[in-house]
Amino acid sequence: MRTVEGMSVLITGGGSGIGEGAAEHFVAAGAAVTVSGRRAAKVEAVADRLGERCCAVAGDVTVAADRRRMMRAAVAHGGERLDVLINNAGNMYRGPVEELQEDRLLGLFHSNVVAGMMLCGLAVPHLRRTQGCVLFVGSVHTKRSFPSVSPYAATKGALETLTGVLAAELGPQGIRVGCVRPGAVLTEINQRAGLFDDEQAAARLAAMSGAHALGRIGTAAEIAEAFEYLARAEWTTGEVLVVDGGLGLGVTHD
Repeated sequence: MRTVEGMSVLITGGGSGIGEGAAEHFVAAGAAVTVSGRRAAKVEAVADRLGERCCAVAGDVTVAADRRRMMRAAVAHGGERLDVLINNAGNMYRGPVEELQEDRLLGLFHSNVVAGMMLCGLAVPHLRRTQGCVLFVGSVHTKRSFPSVSPYAATKGALETLTGVLAAELGPQGIRVGCVRPGAVLTEINQRAGLFDDEQAAARLAAMSGAHALGRIGTAAEIAEAFEYLARAEWTTGEVLVVDGGLGLGVTHD
């Protein structure tokens, strides 16, 4: 397997949660990491904390000019190379299907699916030279069905399908494609969705933990370890790596 040391890594949605955890992990392993995100203060704070191996680029993955700027910055920071693109940026939109708003649904697909596909296209010339990889973030919602999350689950299902299709397309060029399917991780996107910000938060967290076979929710660091494996595994492509603490098994602990 390859070593992460010396790799150039671009992580979208790198200002918090899984993206921030991945940045911390790859920097510690010796990679040059570029984090991008819409909120400049967030990504700059991550880069400042992690030191010179990490640089920040503020931008919106749904904006073409911003995507090009992210790619240029990552390649320059990595010494004119890119080894790994982690398409982590995304949004959450939930609600009963009869109440869905078309503009919000289309916006969700734009941010969660389309933007990552377009970034992948920009990355291909660089990844061809380094025999690198593209990584997506799936969701346990593609394995287990829960009410009112059809918009989010649909976007994640698209990404998991896309993983195999792109692996077949890009494999002849030496580019690998992978996806990590996390279970519940306490991230900012979950907090914004209202899962942990009311008087029932403690009970909800306990119930969510109990739905995992291992009895707890995951950490961003544990998802980062899965990213590293896929970045290093030279004969693994097209796979969805499940890192969900057993949530997808349907086991419930009292």
